[in-house]
Amino acid sequence: MSQDSAAPETGRKLSGRRRREVVAVLLFSGGPIFESSIPLSVFGIDRQDAGVPRYRLLVCAGEDGPLRTTGGLELSAPYGLEAISRAGTVVVPAWRSITSPPPAEALDALRRAHEEGARIVGLCTGAFVLAAAGLLDGRPATTHWMYAPTLAKRYPSVHVDPRELFVDDGDVLTSAGTAAGIDLCLHIVRTDHGTEAAGALARRLVVPPRRSGGQERYLDRSLPEEIGADPLAEVVAWALEHLHEQFDVETLAARAYMSRRTFDRRFRSLTGSAPLQWLITQRVLQAQRLLETSDYSVDEVAGRCGFRSPVALRGHFRRQLGSSPAAYRAAYRARRPQGEPSGPSGPSSLMESVMPSQLPSAARRAAAASTAAGATAAADHGKTHADAFSGGRAALPGQRSAP
Repeated sequence: MSQDSAAPETGRKLSGRRRREVVAVLLFSGGPIFESSIPLSVFGIDRQDAGVPRYRLLVCAGEDGPLRTTGGLELSAPYGLEAISRAGTVVVPAWRSITSPPPAEALDALRRAHEEGARIVGLCTGAFVLAAAGLLDGRPATTHWMYAPTLAKRYPSVHVDPRELFVDDGDVLTSAGTAAGIDLCLHIVRTDHGTEAAGALARRLVVPPRRSGGQERYLDRSLPEEIGADPLAEVVAWALEHLHEQFDVETLAARAYMSRRTFDRRFRSLTGSAPLQWLITQRVLQAQRLLETSDYSVDEVAGRCGFRSPVALRGHFRRQLGSSPAAYRAAYRARRPQGEPSGPSGPSSLMESVMPSQLPSAARRAAAASTAAGATAAADHGKTHADAFSGGRAALPGQRSAP
């Protein structure tokens, strides 16, 4: 379920020792402090004076401590895995590395909690822990946009939707990266205690009670690092160099010396997304850059991004971003700081096409003109955790609510 849909009824009852108002937050060494602090702040502070019903918070260590976090800080959790047996909600705010398996004991505790009726929540890369426990099999889920392809590739039975800020599937919930954890925690409070309680909490946190849109304004459809050593990387590099031309997936399959069916299967296994959707998204991202940094008309932008007509550009642009190209440009320029340069030599988009380190030299040359150094740094840092949230762009009018 998306953020604007009614949460499905789970039809599950808690075991006798679990309590709805008890929230266990499962922390691991190496987890970032920001993501870890979100559920601690939402569920651990008494705000009954503001009309927010109180939860009982249990901070649990998912492994032997001390637990190290951002900046070399060390945390000492007051509870261990045994305390999870009392919780009606278990939150995993993050996982230290998407390439490392979580501790088996923690996975067992999560499975047992779910079997006993507890609501399981994964914030940001915490979704990887839920997936490793098998709790996302056959379910819709989301995570930080930068790691959605990796989640989809590693756990093909999970229906990963990188567009959403959060996904509520009843007894299992997941959120997008970093600050989206606040959106999901507010949603949980709203589900438990109603709109007024969630609104009161949002005012205390100085955040909107509901954010419109999803991750689209941050999403860049990056490819996982593994593709850099794959023969398909050269095909991807060629596609990025020729986005201004009209070509289709059949053309890419031919360049890879594969049938369309084999190419589709191979591309999806590497990236977690279908090649047609990836290609359309890259064309829309290129259109965003031109709308932000040039004075080309919408018709000219469509031609320079390989769309067969301005109508095609408008349709795909609205489906992905919930706004027309003209409205997007107007909103972007209205938010640009005074004196910031514009035109083709101006700053590149905040949403980058492909991280240079992910592709061989040909691809790096293709991406160099549009890839900011900060995006590369975020990708390198993200090898251990999605610690950087690409949040430089403000919400734009007309962006759709998550479907």
